[in-house]
Amino acid sequence: MDKYSELYDLVTSLKDDFDKFYDKKNKAAGTRVRKGMQDVGAWAKAVRAEVQAMKNAGM
Repeated sequence: MDKYSELYDLVTSLKDDFDKFYDKKNKAAGTRVRKGMQDVGAWAKAVRAEVQAMKNAGM
């Protein structure tokens, strides 16, 4: 479940910036949200590759 914890931490770290951008219209927070979402996407891609490799290796 370590990977789930990593994902949870990544997403929860973005909460304040999401609030600032969508509720307070803070443009700098929007930049941080975009960067954070890019990080989440890269993390997801890496985990997907890891899962596929483990599956192919027979775990």
